[in-house]
Amino acid sequence: MKKIGIVTDSNSGITQDRGRKMGVAVIPMPFFIDEKLYLEGITLTQEEFYQRLGENAEISTSQPSPADVTGLWDRLLQEYDELVHIPMSSSLSTTCSTAVMLSQDYDGRVQVVDNQRISVTQRQSVLDAIALREQGMDAAQIKKVLEEEKGKSSIYITLETLKYLKKGGRITPAAAALGTVLNLKPVLQIQGGKLDAYAKVRGKKAAKRVMMKAMQEDLKTRFAKEAEEGKMCLEIAYTGNLPEAEEFKKEVQDCFPGYDIWMDPLSLSVSCHIGQGALAIACAKKADIF
Repeated sequence: MKKIGIVTDSNSGITQDRGRKMGVAVIPMPFFIDEKLYLEGITLTQEEFYQRLGENAEISTSQPSPADVTGLWDRLLQEYDELVHIPMSSSLSTTCSTAVMLSQDYDGRVQVVDNQRISVTQRQSVLDAIALREQGMDAAQIKKVLEEEKGKSSIYITLETLKYLKKGGRITPAAAALGTVLNLKPVLQIQGGKLDAYAKVRGKKAAKRVMMKAMQEDLKTRFAKEAEEGKMCLEIAYTGNLPEAEEFKKEVQDCFPGYDIWMDPLSLSVSCHIGQGALAIACAKKADIF
């Protein structure tokens, strides 16, 4: 049986330490803060990121260099026969398409998965890959199963501030100012890898209700069969507001009894566009394990 290695990036929420314990290689996502390069989880902590964000530092996302990616693959392939590489969704970053291009020089030994996931839903794909490997699948088979789950995830996010949507040009300064005065909280959704507006409500409590209702609807309609079979996972994500997230997790648990709920910080690649204080609820289908 082939020895299969698994690679992901820090967008999955899997830290370097947790990755080592799981036996998964985690590529740190690079960020430029006031033109200086930082690596998530190595030279940049969650706390430092939000501190600099609050100081209005100029923060931009980047992607791992091709040399860093192939260098990691080359080292791992000295130990493993094949690799399954699980980056963030191709719809949200060019990281995936770059990895696909680079993998073409590896004669099938590196299989890059694009199943349109990020953050806590991407983490579920990593767990699935581990389970599928234990079932004896090779890298190409694991990629096939994971990509068959494309579209079988959903994320809803509400924000504390409109500042970063304004800064990124997603809303006008006038709309941001009016929204702040009226205490409007947008609810965004990630479906199939695309970040879009879902609703706009007054206050965080109302936004949380809207998100939980939207998730209930997804589990009753889009994922009804999978939910009935116990194949859907529920997750919570947050941006630098752990106490609030813990309270939200209790509310979600009450709303969805019977689900085990995983909670992690939201990917910094998303956080830099929405700011501190955001909350998210997500679901993802587990791969079928035989």
